[in-house]
Amino acid sequence: MKKIKLISDSTCDLSSDLIKKLDIDIVPLYVNFVEESYFDGVNLTTAKMYELVKKKGLLPKTAAASPGAFYEIFERYLKEEYQIIYLGIGSKFSATFLSAHSAKKMLESDDIFLVDSENLSSGSGLLLLKADKFRQEGNDAQTIVNKLLEIVPKVRSQFVIDTLDYLYKGGRLNALSAFMGTMLKIKPIIKVRDGVMVVGKKARGNINQGINLLIKEVMDLKEEIDSDFLMVTHSMAHKSYEYIYNEIHDKLPIKHIYETDAGCVISSHCGEGTIGILYILK
Repeated sequence: MKKIKLISDSTCDLSSDLIKKLDIDIVPLYVNFVEESYFDGVNLTTAKMYELVKKKGLLPKTAAASPGAFYEIFERYLKEEYQIIYLGIGSKFSATFLSAHSAKKMLESDDIFLVDSENLSSGSGLLLLKADKFRQEGNDAQTIVNKLLEIVPKVRSQFVIDTLDYLYKGGRLNALSAFMGTMLKIKPIIKVRDGVMVVGKKARGNINQGINLLIKEVMDLKEEIDSDFLMVTHSMAHKSYEYIYNEIHDKLPIKHIYETDAGCVISSHCGEGTIGILYILK
């Protein structure tokens, strides 16, 4: 059986330690400030991006990874006789999946497998952790893909947004909704369902009200959550992570709770202070 290589993109929001441990290669997306172009997580960090936003007074535009980037990395591992599984940001959120598909088509290889996560951030990261587990169990690439496709609809990603400015300026919220939300101090819960973002419950007050809604939901579902992994992913909100961790770590039957930082692409759409709890249902 051929060796199996996992490849993702910079939106998976796994920590550098997890990426190294799982031996995942990352294809970065682009983050553009008019004439300046950066690679997400390579020559631009989330903290630096926020500094540029304040300095320039505008949000960056993000762009999909190119087919050429995928062609290069796919070709390298095919030459080393690997089977390749790419799993990254969902096809409805970015053209990155289409770029990976184009590269596969150019290479005309049956050893490249593409899995549409129908998710974003560490929602796809959870699937990568599962893929590594299946790989370690000795499954071949096609079996791993089949198992992942069964899990995709069971991933649950939800975030509470601290500021509506980024959603509004990024074109995902109209001006009136942004104004009313700010005036009423609404903290919306954004969920990923069926490959798209939807608005769930709306907390009113400070962000802790929204965080408590996230915690309540996960506690209500605790017996239905897959026990392997749970992610708490945030955009520069470590104190909020500590609060969530202290509330759930000894109350949930979860083997591994990971803190991960949202990269530039995800953060550019949700803003500083955003935090989410992500898990897989049994």
